[in-house]
Amino acid sequence: MATGVRTWLAIASAYLVLSSFAVSCRAEAEEAAPAATIITTTTAAADDTPSAEDPSFVLTLDSSNISETVSKHPFIVVEFYAPWCGHCQQLAPEYEKAAAVLSKHDPPIVLAKLDGNEDVNKELLTQYNIGGFPTLKVPREADGIVENLKKLLGPPSTEVNSLEDVANHFDEKKVYIVGVFSEFSGDEFDKYMNVAEKLRSDYNFGHTKNAKSLPKGDTNDFHPDAVEKFIERATKPLVTVLTKDPATHPLVINFFNSENSKALLLVNFSTENFEAYKSAYHTAAGIYTEKEINFLLGDLEASEGAFEVEPDQIVPWMKEYMTGNLQSFTKSAPIPEVNNEPVKVVVTNSLQDMFFNSGKNDLCAVVRPLPEPRPVLEAAAVALQDDPDVVIAKLDATANDVPSDFEVAGYPTMYFRSASGKLVQYDSGRSKEDIIAFIQKHRDPAPVHSAVEPGSAEPVKDEL
Repeated sequence: MATGVRTWLAIASAYLVLSSFAVSCRAEAEEAAPAATIITTTTAAADDTPSAEDPSFVLTLDSSNISETVSKHPFIVVEFYAPWCGHCQQLAPEYEKAAAVLSKHDPPIVLAKLDGNEDVNKELLTQYNIGGFPTLKVPREADGIVENLKKLLGPPSTEVNSLEDVANHFDEKKVYIVGVFSEFSGDEFDKYMNVAEKLRSDYNFGHTKNAKSLPKGDTNDFHPDAVEKFIERATKPLVTVLTKDPATHPLVINFFNSENSKALLLVNFSTENFEAYKSAYHTAAGIYTEKEINFLLGDLEASEGAFEVEPDQIVPWMKEYMTGNLQSFTKSAPIPEVNNEPVKVVVTNSLQDMFFNSGKNDLCAVVRPLPEPRPVLEAAAVALQDDPDVVIAKLDATANDVPSDFEVAGYPTMYFRSASGKLVQYDSGRSKEDIIAFIQKHRDPAPVHSAVEPGSAEPVKDEL
């Protein structure tokens, strides 16, 4: 997709202008979906960063003060975290930097944190629908937090009166949408503003009465009730590009969030025949553009490598897929030859046998490798290792495909499957006792094991 492509669509007495820029993108799938809780709203940010000696600008909340604190501040962001969470530990210094910057504004924007691992706060996790840690709907770098909080403040769409306004309000490396209206009122304008409010975290919106203040583009008929569908369609490039450049990160996020089938080609962008790969891939994308397939071209340096293919294999590969003859690729670590630790290791290729079809009561933790062990999970496994009907296991999400049955919003995410096949997500505390209690609550009753003497049809009774 060329930089600076612009599309205009007529909306009765209004127009919709869309500009999408720069297709160099980055996607970190496991980091792309941190959740968040935004409690209410107000204004923007500065550029100063705190020194090591500065006091903390992040408020500490718990069940005793969260309601009072939230009601006191016109805008507050709450991070739900756990001390054992590696992602939370990485986020902490960046969150502190953003809090220092935002505290200097009038009125200040407040960032707060709440330890979801504390027993007194457990009910809040249900109240605020917290499914993993950290729970935060903004990027993990301080600048990103500030930028996204700015986007959440004020009106969802900015009035544009000149090309200078376009330059001041919109980043040319991102996607923006501008509606052209005869009046800033009425049904059409209200529908546009509703869409802008809904999608403000993903795109930059503007509105104007003067089309001459906008870059030139093509005009097409357009119905006001289809604004959202138009944006979704028009912002999807023929081929989404994955590199280390974060400028158009939202395009890659949209690629992975789409319900369409996905084709990914990962190559070395610095190789001599890169242009041949690129050309062949765009040809395939053009052929199948109407088949609800999204195409992504990724740099091996950004994606850490996944598979190899030759340029002349691309179009035949797509034909194999469309005819249903293409075998799917599954990422799996090797099945361990020795697996006798209290916490068993499962991989994608052993998950069916060890978890879904084991006939036992299994707890599986989807994890990312940490330098330190997971003592709580280990302690629970040790406590239950003499129970032949219970298995506690872990699956490394960085080396294995996570099954579609699991919804993973953070790490670790745990699922329990009873011996009879009932699957439930773990939603209790993170102590050894919590894990054991959860297993005992959801497990199937232990079967009765009766000993039978050789040659005897009757079980041997243990007389006391």
